[in-house]
Amino acid sequence: MKQRSARLFLRRRGLNAVSMKTRMKLAHIIAAGILIGVGAVAADEGLVLPPQGSALQLELTADGVQIYTCEAKEGRFEWSFKAPEANLFDKQERQAGTHLAGPTWKMVDGSAVVAEVIARADSPEAGAIPWLLLRAKSHEGSGTLAAVTYVRRTETKGGLAPKTGCDAGHLSEQARIPYSATYQFYRVE
Repeated sequence: MKQRSARLFLRRRGLNAVSMKTRMKLAHIIAAGILIGVGAVAADEGLVLPPQGSALQLELTADGVQIYTCEAKEGRFEWSFKAPEANLFDKQERQAGTHLAGPTWKMVDGSAVVAEVIARADSPEAGAIPWLLLRAKSHEGSGTLAAVTYVRRTETKGGLAPKTGCDAGHLSEQARIPYSATYQFYRVE
């Protein structure tokens, strides 16, 4: 059916057939475009890789919101990031913990890690919060996150601050923007 539609499309435009050579050139151009796109993603991802010698301990998926507050700054109004609020899920889709202000990741076993951003890269997903590499600042408990030294955020979707709606009439109001991401927890060996 698709071949028939394509032939009909070509005939209506006065093109009875496209040569195999032309098709191959087109295929190469498309393939090159895809590879260039993949290269750009890999280059951004390279900015948030953990240091050499780091071992992946845990990977979780986050589903939640990024919270912004409308504030007055230097004579203008803007949305300021306040905190994340998300549930963390393992590969079996069971809730394994939460992600909250600090930024902090807290597991159901009572362990927690607070980290600080040391690198960031634009997300390849339009309208998504950046990918991050964070270094652990403090730990709580003796469970899963006790030895984590780096946290990596990738595969982000959504979560960016609103572009409009922050003005004198909305001062101090919050915006809760849905987001999802993958969090990887590393330990330096």
